[in-house]
Amino acid sequence: MVLETNLYFALIIIGALLILYEAINPGFFAAVPGTTMIVLGIMFLLGVDVFDSVWGIIIGVGSALIAASLSVLLYRYLSPEQLTTTMSRDSLVGKEGYVTREVSGDEVFGRVLIAGIEWSARSTGEVLPPGTPIRVVSSKGVHVIVEEVRTNAT
Repeated sequence: MVLETNLYFALIIIGALLILYEAINPGFFAAVPGTTMIVLGIMFLLGVDVFDSVWGIIIGVGSALIAASLSVLLYRYLSPEQLTTTMSRDSLVGKEGYVTREVSGDEVFGRVLIAGIEWSARSTGEVLPPGTPIRVVSSKGVHVIVEEVRTNAT
């Protein structure tokens, strides 16, 4: 009896850990089996023997399906679908960002961050240190060509 009770608690604890893992790493889809394990563990603790009779199986499977469905609905509510966006180098012309690795006009080893995406870059001629605000003027090959965004100081 003690071993069985410990197994029931283990189901609940493992289910809670799966839900916690899902909260830390969304998209792994561990919330559904986690919720199902918690529901089954609680049912076992309450004395419902899911494997003893046909009704036990129906109640166990039904409860697990309801719990899993509610988990999916909750997951959809918490993480609504986002439309995918397509961005190419050519669509970056005119966009602003900043330098993440020194950019020069000679080499393509520089890096810039534009709209949350890092791109290989070179400048229109001047050396731009990290943190410098930039604007994309064109794209060539696999990199963008940028210039420093100068603010008007009065």
